[in-house]
Amino acid sequence: MEFVYPILIFVVMGIVFGVLLVVISKVFAVKTDERAVQITEALPGANCGACGYAGCADYADAIVNKGAPMNACLPGGANAAAAIGAIMGVSVTASERMVPVLHCNGTCEATNRKFTFDGVQSCTAAKRFYGGTGVCAYGCLGLGDCVSVCENDVISIKDGIATFCTEKCVACNKCAKVCPNGLIELRSEKKKVDVRCSSRNMGKVAMQSCQNSCIGCKKCEKVCKFEAIIVENAYPVIDYDKCKSCGLCAKECPRGCIENLRKPKVVAPKPEPVKEKPAAEE
Repeated sequence: MEFVYPILIFVVMGIVFGVLLVVISKVFAVKTDERAVQITEALPGANCGACGYAGCADYADAIVNKGAPMNACLPGGANAAAAIGAIMGVSVTASERMVPVLHCNGTCEATNRKFTFDGVQSCTAAKRFYGGTGVCAYGCLGLGDCVSVCENDVISIKDGIATFCTEKCVACNKCAKVCPNGLIELRSEKKKVDVRCSSRNMGKVAMQSCQNSCIGCKKCEKVCKFEAIIVENAYPVIDYDKCKSCGLCAKECPRGCIENLRKPKVVAPKPEPVKEKPAAEE
């Protein structure tokens, strides 16, 4: 019997504390808007942060309670925007599809390496070691930090630089965040002109560093009719809100470091009129 009383005491204490926990959880419970839960379920669950929030749940809460834009989920695209609009009872237009661009074209043929890096095969690690292996300190390091964070097999290293399969890209922006030289940018898929250089060097120094480098001549800036391209810190920056993708800057660039991806319109030839055969003489 001497063991029974301690056991009963612990059982009673367990029941009392259990009841107290239930009561406290009910009294101090944080009420969750059911719409936030539904929006979280409608999102892709990538928790990529491309929307500007910590994750999908945080973004859903911001939509319901803080008036966050409902079309900010780039990986979810039009489907997520439509689902969120249905939950919130409003019509939502999907944001433009974004694709990545690398502001560097320093391929193995275009530039050289200062040394062979035998350390950890990471762009960040190589950058800390004498600014990287490349002669151009501003170019792609080519060790694939962007490849390692991409979950959709979008990026590969070809000819020493990162290349993208834009059809697979969900615009999570993780690759841009890990690039130590800040060479990756997301832009609207509708825009077709990109600057493929980020060198701050000018003239002869830039030409010695890379065959595809910008030399800061400002010809692109002068020829642009929309003031969409400005040469800052010796290299051109495109304001995609102003850019009309006319391609004049790419045509004017003497170094070919501005890329025009716009496909020329193919005009079908007009069919020749059918000549009527003269009537046969009787």
